[in-house]
Amino acid sequence: MTTAPVPPPTARSAWTWIPSLYFAQGIPYVVVMTLSTVLYKNLRISNTDIALYTSWLYLPWVIKPLWSPLVDMFGRKRTWIVTLQFAIGLAFALVALTLPGPRFFQLSLAVFWLMAFSSATHDIAADGFYLLALKPGQQAAFVGVRSTFYRLATLTAQGGLVYLAGRWQDATGSVVQAWTYVFGLLAAIFLAAGTYHLLALPRPESDRPTASGQNLAREFFDVFAVFLRKPDILTILSFLLLYRLAESQALKLLSPFLLDSRAAGGLGLTTQQVGIVYGTVGIIALTIGGLLGGWVISLHGLKRWLWPMILATHVPIVAFLLLAIYQPTSLWVVGLALATEQFGYGFGFTAYMLYMMLVADGPHKTAHYAICTGFMALGMMLPGMGAGWIQDQVGYVKFFLWVLVCTVPSFIVITRLKIDPAFGRKSPR
Repeated sequence: MTTAPVPPPTARSAWTWIPSLYFAQGIPYVVVMTLSTVLYKNLRISNTDIALYTSWLYLPWVIKPLWSPLVDMFGRKRTWIVTLQFAIGLAFALVALTLPGPRFFQLSLAVFWLMAFSSATHDIAADGFYLLALKPGQQAAFVGVRSTFYRLATLTAQGGLVYLAGRWQDATGSVVQAWTYVFGLLAAIFLAAGTYHLLALPRPESDRPTASGQNLAREFFDVFAVFLRKPDILTILSFLLLYRLAESQALKLLSPFLLDSRAAGGLGLTTQQVGIVYGTVGIIALTIGGLLGGWVISLHGLKRWLWPMILATHVPIVAFLLLAIYQPTSLWVVGLALATEQFGYGFGFTAYMLYMMLVADGPHKTAHYAICTGFMALGMMLPGMGAGWIQDQVGYVKFFLWVLVCTVPSFIVITRLKIDPAFGRKSPR
């Protein structure tokens, strides 16, 4: 008796797993890189220490290309995804257990490191699965969807979970107890996510190990050699490293800026208010920006929209500068400024994602995409490490001025990119 071949996924079936997969991909990243800054600020850790030590947590995303070929070579990506989601759920539970202890800072950082390693490996598997399970036309059509749900995860963590932490602080009178509840909730969510994806993810025929078993070491290093031989590799690496140079510093200090007292140059918002401004107006703006970015690229291609998208990514940083100068007390004004930044980021980051897909195209898609995201993480990690020290030295106003200056290199390197005008455009039926 023969088994009928599994048909390739359709755009409709992709809706059952792409939103949930990229929401699950975004949660641990934003918890490690952003929610941790709110947590440590609530626990009275200094801005310098917050920026320095949480920036080191980028390292697993920076070095993940070193083991990305292993994800390609051994095991199905579907299996990697489900297993790592359960592992991330366990890590969330461990953070909840460390917070009440006397050495919470060191122990929670250690668990965040393990979580970051698991999350970075999950990214490799999820992005590779996306490239294998969808046809090229579907990949372009869904890039806005995956970007939107990834950023929805960001706002869920920065908005909804921060709001809950503030509410639970008021209810329990304990910062530690409130954050313990938050990480317990995250653990339950990821156990549910792992179970759902065990059932919902499709089984594409192309999702199979690539290792031939003949010369594994040579196959491993060939992946990197092929990537480094790509045409215009120096321009590619410059773009990957510099596109987020400004944003990497601004986002690292945004939560401390919102929470710091007005006397210290911040906006003096409560933890609960930070959750509101990130989780209401911002979430609507981000959703519109991400979906719009994917839609316009699918109509006209990446090359046509590259300049508008890089402007949309960088220009809204002016909103942070204005907030630092005028320190408005109206939550609506603050929310509108953050919504402007979220819309621009959701719209503009679509171009960055599509360009990484363009670079990764070829026989080693999963590993090459992981290498691209590793350079992206390095471009976030190094500038972010010193952002807290810079802000402590010059204050928030001059800090955001410095961030605006840091947008210039990305505008320079974009003039050297070579992109097929048809890339990203959805083929007519």
